[in-house]
Amino acid sequence: MSCKLIFLFLALVYAHSNAVSVRQNVRKFPDGFAFGAATASYQVEGAWNEDGKSENIWDHLTHSQPNPVKDGSSGDVAANSYHLYKRDVEMMRELGLQFYRFSLSWSRLLPTGFPDVINQAGVDYYNNLIDEMLKYNIQPMITLYHWDLPQKLQEMGGWTNSHIVDWFGDYAQVAFKLFGDRVKSWITINEPHSICYYGYSIGHFAPRIDSSGVSEYMCTKYLLLAHARAYHIYDQEFRPSQNGNIFIALSGQWYQSETDEYHDAAEDYIQFTVGQYAHPIFSTTGDWPPVMKERIAAKSAEQGFFRSRLPAFSPEEVEYIRGSSDFFGLNHYTTYYVYRNESSTNFAVPSFEDDIGADRYQLQEWHTQKDVKYIGHVPWGFTKLLVKIKEDYNDVPIQITENGFSTLPGLEDDTRVAYYFDYLNALLDAVESGVDVRSYAAWSLLDNFEWIEGYGIRFGLYEVDFEDEARPRTPRKSAFLYKEIVRTRALDPSFEPDASATMTIDQGH
Repeated sequence: MSCKLIFLFLALVYAHSNAVSVRQNVRKFPDGFAFGAATASYQVEGAWNEDGKSENIWDHLTHSQPNPVKDGSSGDVAANSYHLYKRDVEMMRELGLQFYRFSLSWSRLLPTGFPDVINQAGVDYYNNLIDEMLKYNIQPMITLYHWDLPQKLQEMGGWTNSHIVDWFGDYAQVAFKLFGDRVKSWITINEPHSICYYGYSIGHFAPRIDSSGVSEYMCTKYLLLAHARAYHIYDQEFRPSQNGNIFIALSGQWYQSETDEYHDAAEDYIQFTVGQYAHPIFSTTGDWPPVMKERIAAKSAEQGFFRSRLPAFSPEEVEYIRGSSDFFGLNHYTTYYVYRNESSTNFAVPSFEDDIGADRYQLQEWHTQKDVKYIGHVPWGFTKLLVKIKEDYNDVPIQITENGFSTLPGLEDDTRVAYYFDYLNALLDAVESGVDVRSYAAWSLLDNFEWIEGYGIRFGLYEVDFEDEARPRTPRKSAFLYKEIVRTRALDPSFEPDASATMTIDQGH
């Protein structure tokens, strides 16, 4: 064997032994780090027309013909958490969760969309859920808006009507009054990018408005102002007596170039997706990201518009939005490579994609399941995104408000087990780099209605049998992994979860 081959062999042995030693290390989470799980009202509650609840945009969409959901399903019953909330809390206790993130149904609390009618049955449901959780020291984290706008408000323009700033503020004020004595963590709005891009740009989600390059920017402006309105109402009227916190949850994937050639394109993608919502709130200057203002203004002029398609913020609005979040709430799932795609540019047709001037892709090896090509398994991207948020937004404290993995039905979810372990490792890598991450919410506590995908893919730590009217919940292998992580507050590579085990409630839960 030549000297070169001997050296290569020894290098490979060393690399292998070093990787094994890393895998064998038990890694601890910081003191005070909180573990939870998350759901959303339309995805789990069911009872879509019971006890005074009115129609929301997803009720309206899924009852239309033809139903655009892949399996023709709806959230009419979903996991039936409206009636089975005590079992849900029992599952939280089995996992040992410290908090549970759930959302309020605007149309269940305010059937007209306005505070002139407060539905007592809806108030009772959320009071019962909150009190049941607090009985076992599980803290509620409430999202005010998770995509289920009252249909009556959508018929008046929804998030593209400037009056929604007042509508949302009134709704938030009602929620703070009703539940703020016991709820200390509030999220204003979940994933603005999904609301505005998928709902008002490409027509993929409710309300299915197809107006790319125009209406999603209107949506973003009024959504950010509505968020800020709720923040200031809480900060000025309720925080002094209730002593809670309030923030926004942004969807953020990691985008980077596979080569140095497209570094600028990857940065553009980050600014047009994460930055579109984060820069106005968390940057020192506020306002839209500069690249968005410059790019959209230039393209709008070339397309014959008299003004930019990106609506301007007044100086007063910039200051009203800037700093309006106690934490950076982050929903993260995957990573993409980005390349410059100028060949598809068409200046005559406005679109969000044309404004970015780039496209994205994933590698085949990132997809660990042949049957579910929905989320790429790329944990290193999680670390890089967390570090960038720290660097770009002045070391803002971060709460991971969603992170999870989709599979097909079944209890042996080894790909989800690997995903949770690797992504929590990536989170700890970021923490060791100095990123201030305070909490982690697994998506999702249980299987739910996954929007346009229906029930074909599953995210739950607990499997729900949607064919059974009783909607029984059964812990998956990943539930036993998460329980052990929460119990030990550590990642132990030697722990092997067993889906055939019996899930029990530890003392104290």
